[in-house]
Amino acid sequence: MRAARLIKMVLLLQARPSMTAAELAAELEVSERTITRDAQALSEAGVPVYADRGRTGGYRLIGGYRTRLTGLGRSEAEALFLSGVPGALREMGLQDAASAARLKVSAALMPSLRDASQNASQRFHLDAPGWFKETPAPELLPAVADAVWDDRRVTARYRRQEAEVERELEPYGLVLKAGVWYLCARVPASGSAAFRVYRIDRFVSVTAGEERFVRDEEFDLPGFWEERAAQFARAILRAEVVVRLSEAGVRHLPYATDPASAREAMESAGGPDAAGRVCVTLPVENEDVAFTQLMALGPEAEVIAPAGLRARFARAAARMTGLYDS
Repeated sequence: MRAARLIKMVLLLQARPSMTAAELAAELEVSERTITRDAQALSEAGVPVYADRGRTGGYRLIGGYRTRLTGLGRSEAEALFLSGVPGALREMGLQDAASAARLKVSAALMPSLRDASQNASQRFHLDAPGWFKETPAPELLPAVADAVWDDRRVTARYRRQEAEVERELEPYGLVLKAGVWYLCARVPASGSAAFRVYRIDRFVSVTAGEERFVRDEEFDLPGFWEERAAQFARAILRAEVVVRLSEAGVRHLPYATDPASAREAMESAGGPDAAGRVCVTLPVENEDVAFTQLMALGPEAEVIAPAGLRARFARAAARMTGLYDS
């Protein structure tokens, strides 16, 4: 533990002209007294750490000292490629590896390029979840992530409707979609060793075994997810509604419903009627979802069918008229 801290201290001083004891203590999460002892230990080991005394003093390396301890470990190198998604790194338990990797890269750069990391972080930040959604990270995500990185088979229990099911899984990859974590895994017990998708927040327990699985090198995580996501989007659209849209309703439909379905509906629609409205047949998940989505369009959308949904809109319109007429 101390050896790793000493190495990190040298890399910090190598990446910056000078650092105060307070700055080093904050970076290394220790006390300033520990920094003083560590600096003395480095000096005794031959690392030329010089302490500038006084209120504005600090620690620095002298004589152009350069350490060769900048080689990246595997976990650090893998985490470095994810360093643009700090929230995801934190939830998977990889923030320390990413921090060490960035520090090593910074220490290896020429002095004129050492501000590159700071410049990038000041100019780009990824906030994956949608607005007004606080999605806590699943408690078992770090355990799942460890198994994914280490290619270890896991025994997982997960909730499926009202029951709990246990499966042996080969965890291939993680996907963060709109703040929700998913695991793409192969099920070796199935006849075709099929790949499936699981929501990690539905896992009840995850136990990693000692056995590693042989990864299928042809497996393409982005391609697999894109295909499954498209299948899922199509599968849940089991009903249809017929809607007459104003010009404004046509423009706003993709924002109120599934954008791909809205585009397909508009492409197959006919021209506007005498009132300038366009009649479309729109795939929807069910009538309840359609009611919520199309209510957002207000008077720009008139539901024609099914009759039950049209009657529901008529009742809602009557209630709204009563509210505003009073």
